[in-house]
Amino acid sequence: MHRRSFIAMAASALALRGGGVFAAPTERMTVYKDPNCGCCHEWSKAMAAAGYSVDARNTDDLAAVKARLGVPADLEGCHIAVIREYYLEGHVPLDAVQRLLRERPPVQGLAVPGMPSGSLGMGDDPQASYDVYAIPSGIGAPYVFMEIRPPKG
Repeated sequence: MHRRSFIAMAASALALRGGGVFAAPTERMTVYKDPNCGCCHEWSKAMAAAGYSVDARNTDDLAAVKARLGVPADLEGCHIAVIREYYLEGHVPLDAVQRLLRERPPVQGLAVPGMPSGSLGMGDDPQASYDVYAIPSGIGAPYVFMEIRPPKG
């Protein structure tokens, strides 16, 4: 087998398996958002730029969507997205979404309460500091899934 053929075949195999640096997410994500919210639009754009297939749906009743999905009121953020069997409440960072889909923990979803400055869709702030919470399926209290902190040094 020629070297170029082997490299092309190996790259294709990695892309199909979903592993390696050549793979891009092809997951379908539905984002429910306020039609007048710019940060929701920016978050959705960032997810699309990362390779997710984003179906953005404007709604005037986000509260009903969040209630249907079981988002705890004290963890509500801005918009909400659904991917696979999970929800993503608020400005959940890309790293947390990727980790969620890779590890597949027994949770309903992830949440970033409020609208933290510097979170995905909320501007570029290298000093951003906030937590991403996981909401367990069934019984159990939400817990910190990922900490976002400024780089040290």
